[in-house]
Amino acid sequence: MIGTNSNMQSIVEKSPIQKIEDDFLVIRGIQLYIKRDDLIHPEIQGNKWRKLKYNLQEAQEKQFKTLLTFGGAYSNHIYATAAAAEFFKFKSIGIIRGEESETLSSTLQFAISKGMELHYMNRETYRHKDEHATIKKLQEQFGEFYLVPEGGTNNLALKGVAEIIDEIDMDYDYICTACGTGGTLAGLVAGLSGNKKAIGFSSLKGEDMLTPAVNKLVHDFSGQTFTNFNINFNYHFGGYAKVKPELIDFIKEFKNEYGIQLEPVYTGKMFYGLFDLIKKDYFPTCAKIIAVHTGGLQGLKGFSNYFSESDLGESV
Repeated sequence: MIGTNSNMQSIVEKSPIQKIEDDFLVIRGIQLYIKRDDLIHPEIQGNKWRKLKYNLQEAQEKQFKTLLTFGGAYSNHIYATAAAAEFFKFKSIGIIRGEESETLSSTLQFAISKGMELHYMNRETYRHKDEHATIKKLQEQFGEFYLVPEGGTNNLALKGVAEIIDEIDMDYDYICTACGTGGTLAGLVAGLSGNKKAIGFSSLKGEDMLTPAVNKLVHDFSGQTFTNFNINFNYHFGGYAKVKPELIDFIKEFKNEYGIQLEPVYTGKMFYGLFDLIKKDYFPTCAKIIAVHTGGLQGLKGFSNYFSESDLGESV
């Protein structure tokens, strides 16, 4: 099993489940619980830890010294991988989409502070980053490395996410998560093995490419196809990383009411959508719902004009 570093806070292997108490839930007979994966670790939290966990273990077992991965300038995955690499004593290389900017994002500044070596790849080449020829050139440039895919999603990632289901020791009817590439939802679906119902809330606008992507990920992982999930596309607020005043207000009210910080890219949209569906009586009376808080709170710093210093300070 992957080791720990005594110089940093320990990683919480089993995150707590918190019940949300509110009159609008009582009126409808709904029980809502949050799986607090945001509390796994202040820097390697949520679905990013779940996805990295077994990749890190495999890298250790195969005696790799270096991790290489891909992401954008505000990527939660880059942030978490840089932190995890330092934590577990790997060298790390981040291939960043686009041209280098004179002003680094807070995410990239953090990655550098954790020892990650940053290199930039133009967008045209980046579109071919998963192809053999591109990977071979990277190996020629950097030597041997353990490749973690963009966003961290592969079979080992699904194995880590599926453990969320094993950790839930209570009865429930639905489990909900934010959706970007579909990797987290796929892990939950694989873990459910056809039981219960999973709902993903897409943070992306446009044609549904997620459902077939989730189906493929689950089949590649388990050899099976499940139909006990669906993806809601009604709460993207204009698309990836787009926000509207009502979303920002909701995130602030959520923290004031329940003491739980959300962010605008993923978790804020998911909980906004979930609350709206509950109020519209989408769920049957007496339904028990678990919503996964997938972390990503470092993303708040990209929206500093909307949030107070106390919000940003507590987010990472």
